[in-house]
Amino acid sequence: MIIYLHGFDSTSPGNHEKVLQLQFIDDDVRFINYSTLHPKHDMQHLLKEVQKVIEQSDDPDPVICGVGLGGFWSERVGFLCGIKQVIFNPNLHPERNMQGRIDRPEEYEDIATKCIEQFRMKNNGRCLVILSKEDEVHDNNKTAEELEDYYEVIWDDTQTHKFKKISQHLQAIKAFKEAN
Repeated sequence: MIIYLHGFDSTSPGNHEKVLQLQFIDDDVRFINYSTLHPKHDMQHLLKEVQKVIEQSDDPDPVICGVGLGGFWSERVGFLCGIKQVIFNPNLHPERNMQGRIDRPEEYEDIATKCIEQFRMKNNGRCLVILSKEDEVHDNNKTAEELEDYYEVIWDDTQTHKFKKISQHLQAIKAFKEAN
C-alpha cells in the first residue's frame, strides 16, 4: 500500500496523475486529503487517517509519499506511524514560507518542536528524498544539506516543484519500499 499526501495545492490535477503513476508500483494507493490551512488540526487528522488505512491493509511494508507540504507531513506522520516515507521536494519549513498563505504558520514550528527530539536520527534510512534541480519554489540545495546525513537523496534534472511526472523514479521507490 502507498499512502499519498498532496501538497498545498490540494486540487491540482497533478495529484491524480501521481496516484496513477504510483499504481504501477502498487495497486493499493490511498489518497488522503487534508485542509493545508490548519496545521495542528491537519496533524491530528493525518495521524488518525494514516493509522486507520495501515490497520485496514495487509501490506507488511506500506509507504507514505508526499510532494511539497505533503512531504513535510509524510516524513513526520510516517515516522510517528512507523512506516517508510518517500518525499518529493519537501517543504521543510512551512512556518517560514507559508506566511500570508495560511492563518497560523507558526503552528508548524510548534509541531516541529513537539515532534520527537532529533527524530531524523531515529528515522535514519527510512525516508527516500527526491529533489528537483528545477524547483522554482524552494532551494533544494538547502533541503539536501538538511536531509542528506539521514536519508538517501535522488536528484531529478527536469521536474519542477509540483513534480508532475514521477515515473522515472518508480523503480527506485519500489526498491526502497521492498527493502528491509
